[in-house]
Amino acid sequence: MQDKRCFVYQEDMLSKSQLSFIKSLHQKKYRKESGLFIVEGIKSIVEFLDSPYKIHSLYSLPQYQSLLPALSANIKLFEVNNAELDKISTLQTPQGILALVHNSESTKLAEKALKGNFTLVLDGVQDPGNLGTIIRTADWFGFKHIVCSLNTVEVYNPKTVQATMGSLARVKVFYEDLEVWLKDKKLPVFGALLEGKNMYDTEWGTEGLVILGNEGQGISENVQTFITDPVTIPRVGAAESLNVAISAAIICADISRNLYK
Repeated sequence: MQDKRCFVYQEDMLSKSQLSFIKSLHQKKYRKESGLFIVEGIKSIVEFLDSPYKIHSLYSLPQYQSLLPALSANIKLFEVNNAELDKISTLQTPQGILALVHNSESTKLAEKALKGNFTLVLDGVQDPGNLGTIIRTADWFGFKHIVCSLNTVEVYNPKTVQATMGSLARVKVFYEDLEVWLKDKKLPVFGALLEGKNMYDTEWGTEGLVILGNEGQGISENVQTFITDPVTIPRVGAAESLNVAISAAIICADISRNLYK
């Protein structure tokens, strides 16, 4: 059987329109209009190739093409040079290969998906690196879904995608008006608050929502009203606060420890 990786579009250079289009995807407005976002690096791209996401096209230095699995015929693979990759990459040091990927459909998270599972809920997380790290952490600990407030940073921001290291291919992220979405939830709602119960004394049970707040302001007052079980990570030293991504990792680890002990 012929290796589908042979279908490489080798041109003297990418056209101005191609360069302009890919560079436009550095901006949220054009990612939304086109339904495409950028993934960089061979590891992350292979993760997306082996996922429900649909790959639009690939742009690769020659030496990276042999690292790709066989591609379906509808994925165009363009061979580019370093200068072209520098122009289209979102990174200071490009990683040799870049993909354009179709956004997943923004469907609602089914209520049945919440039952028997823990789901992270992010209220106003602003830093794309933090969101990406939280997605990667969720993937490590087996959390399948994350629900974000409407003012949380965009999941397809290139810095977010890069920070997930491919985990976005497995963790589904949804955006909701949290005050509306939380109203009818019958699950325990845990919230990370400074005045909460010691996390290590918490009975997590087997399902629930875990809310983490904005980097500077924490969980908004209106969203706090839905919390049934406020929890805190006990402080031993003198640091004023913890990074939200670090907090997510500590909490996910304790939930996982309780589930699988």
